[in-house]
Amino acid sequence: MIIIKRNYLLLCFLLAFGSFTAIAQKVKEKKPAKQEASADRPLQLSDTALLDLVQKQTFRYFWDFAHPVSGMARERSNVDDYGPETVTTGGTGFGIMSVIVATERKWIARDTAAKFLLKMVKFLLKAPVYHGAYPHWMDGATGRTIPFSRKDDGGDLVETSYLMQGLLCARQYFNADNETENAFRQRVAWIWNDIEWNWYTQGQEVLYWHWSPNNGWAMNFPVRGFNECLIMYILAASCPNERYEVPAAVYHRGWAESNFFKNGKKFYGFDLPLGFDYGGPLFFSHYSFLGLDPHGLKDRYADYWQQNQNHTYINHAYCLDNPKHFKGFGDDCWGLTASDTYYGYDAHSPTNDNGTISPTAALSAFPYTPEYSMKALKHFYNDLGSKIWGEYGFTDAFNETKNWYAKSYLAIDQGPEVVMIENYRTGLLWKLFMNIPDVQNGLKKLGFVSPYLHN
Repeated sequence: MIIIKRNYLLLCFLLAFGSFTAIAQKVKEKKPAKQEASADRPLQLSDTALLDLVQKQTFRYFWDFAHPVSGMARERSNVDDYGPETVTTGGTGFGIMSVIVATERKWIARDTAAKFLLKMVKFLLKAPVYHGAYPHWMDGATGRTIPFSRKDDGGDLVETSYLMQGLLCARQYFNADNETENAFRQRVAWIWNDIEWNWYTQGQEVLYWHWSPNNGWAMNFPVRGFNECLIMYILAASCPNERYEVPAAVYHRGWAESNFFKNGKKFYGFDLPLGFDYGGPLFFSHYSFLGLDPHGLKDRYADYWQQNQNHTYINHAYCLDNPKHFKGFGDDCWGLTASDTYYGYDAHSPTNDNGTISPTAALSAFPYTPEYSMKALKHFYNDLGSKIWGEYGFTDAFNETKNWYAKSYLAIDQGPEVVMIENYRTGLLWKLFMNIPDVQNGLKKLGFVSPYLHN
């Protein structure tokens, strides 16, 4: 198996913009997954029933397929390539948020969910951390760090932030005064208080992605915007432990200073305040915003509702335009983001388009483009059907030009579907996260305004 290793998005994507300091999805080529049995697919469902089914079926990835010892989310369903013990820190954070949705919708009992999460945090407290940060991958049975690459064998602050986003929402939701929920909240507080955000600055005004006891700062990746990592800076500013807090300058002089932070141009008639031309892959507007509510969220750089909605409009308009004439693209078949593809894995976007559509792109965009997302959902479910529908919802991607349909599911793609559809329907995760006092303090510290913030 060939390791491409994250070049902090893909090399081809970065070359298009002439920058090697950009973003970051971790990428690995893989063998084709074994085909899995198709799930039952009832037809003629109402819109509400279809959303219910998609959320519930997709949640099963984090429940039925969770690691039996730790409860953490496995990296992907094709475990032959990664090993059955490999669990993912960030994907687990997304999965925790899906457990909240499942509890609220009564697919699982509250006490059962709380015990499941308590088991998970007990496991996490025994696993190795690196100045408070967890690795990208670990062994779901033992907690042992599994290196992502030769030098990436220590703390991963971005993945830890995705995990913490989920844990903080769960701490807010499971607020009952009983033994299980009290014990869970206490342990989340221990994890939260022990993240050494200031260590990951190296004394500079920027956060670094990695640190390893074996390789130090050899990965050497300062995280600058705009991309999927905003949540890391928000949580760093929200740190409740004075020993580990970072100044606001880390956000303004680190995250907000790069040659790809501000955009200000129009694409297909839509203003894009921040980021790469055409917006980049759609996961930029998903991962950090599973908890952060972009409605009315503004700072000196952008209106984040405008940023995310227009990013999505541009992605949809590009697929409708279909300048490369790929089969299947259209008003009901759109969505370019990082996912599996016919030759491995790639970060798809209007500037890096090979004809691969990733269902998570349109489905996780429901809050921004509900009409377009519903059209895509109905096409994926009713028309493509069993080609991409299975036991954990929609598989990762497809490419009709190549007659290729993935059989794999990825934690980082399944989780946002459950969470963002719920945010579209009820705002559940947004309300939980935005009402956390630490988060409100962090947002104020960085100069954000939001309907949730009160002077």
